[in-house]
Amino acid sequence: MAHVVPPASRIPVPDRLALSQRRYNHDRLLEALRVRGTATRADLCRLTGLSRATVAAAVSRMLADGMMQELPPPVDGTSRASGPGRPAATLAPVEPPGVVVGLDFGHSHLRAAAADLAGQVLAETHRELQVDNSPDDAIAAAATEFGWLLDRIGRSSSDVTGVVMGLPSPIDRDSGRVVTNNILPGWVSRAPARELQSLIGLPVLLDNDANLAALGEMTFGAAAGLRNLIYVKASTGIGTGLIFDGRVYRGSTGTAGELGHVQIQPDGAACRCGNRGCLETLVSVPHILATLQPMHRDPLTIADVVALVRAGDIGARRVVTDAGRTIGRSLADLCNVLNPSALILGGELSAAGTALTEGVREAIDLHAQPVSAAAVAVSTSTLDDRAEVLGAIALALQNNPAMRPPDAR
Repeated sequence: MAHVVPPASRIPVPDRLALSQRRYNHDRLLEALRVRGTATRADLCRLTGLSRATVAAAVSRMLADGMMQELPPPVDGTSRASGPGRPAATLAPVEPPGVVVGLDFGHSHLRAAAADLAGQVLAETHRELQVDNSPDDAIAAAATEFGWLLDRIGRSSSDVTGVVMGLPSPIDRDSGRVVTNNILPGWVSRAPARELQSLIGLPVLLDNDANLAALGEMTFGAAAGLRNLIYVKASTGIGTGLIFDGRVYRGSTGTAGELGHVQIQPDGAACRCGNRGCLETLVSVPHILATLQPMHRDPLTIADVVALVRAGDIGARRVVTDAGRTIGRSLADLCNVLNPSALILGGELSAAGTALTEGVREAIDLHAQPVSAAAVAVSTSTLDDRAEVLGAIALALQNNPAMRPPDAR
């Protein structure tokens, strides 16, 4: 009896590896072009770190596949030259038709956006929504906002090539289910992506909000053009998004980045995770408010704390800077292990600005290895509360089959 080779095994291993590398190079070149808008081949070598031969071969394929175009030289002759008397060809991405949709759930809001395949936001909406204990209402609201976005831009669901949803909770990578009961208690064991898919009739990709925020900052914000970074969301909890070589690192089960539950004080306050003395118990927004409240008559909000910091209140600035030092102490260890080029601070607490970043910077310089400390820049988010939804857009683009060369689809 003849042996039938399964379809997945028909490509020899070296060829499968070559296709994977080709797709990787293609993604890096398109990402660089989206950040810059246009670039020469020499620019692409410098921006991606790929060799001239690799860039030349990849560009040739992408030009032939219609994924990239050469722009005519400007009539005023200002194009840079690649040799005496010869203008360097300027390249630009060719974006296929279609739109992607990003959805971001916070604990008390839903933000949604639609963008074209160049990453240009076409419409965006935000609404207050109690999310934690009302998954049915939240998912129904997401379906409603999805429809509103398409109506707003005059598109139908057949035009949508990707939908990504973010939640402030660890997500099991294999099952797509919410796996912990201490962050979104009403969502435990739910599979939100499948539930939304049943309402809108399109596949939905689900990810943790800090992962999406990290990707948003790398694609559109403070870390644009960088490929190795750590994003820290300092809010009700402390979440972390890790980007390695331009891709989100999620770990084996999808729960990587739980910096807030690194233990700092073994005999410290009880944490909602069941442990004691976690980083979150020392630096989260509820802790900041509890620390400062005895000094003030009226109930404080995080907006009040930020206003006090900006007005020069010594107590508020000290508490926020101490929180930065505590966060920075844990990040210093990550810098030693991962060697990122940027640390981006987001979430509600990041609005305190230098009061927070100076504390983080001080701790990293003190506790990280000098070479690792010197390599990393510390800054706050430039996307603010839009980082997550723009990260959802970025992930939808990154996973979009329409953006792949024909032999990598």
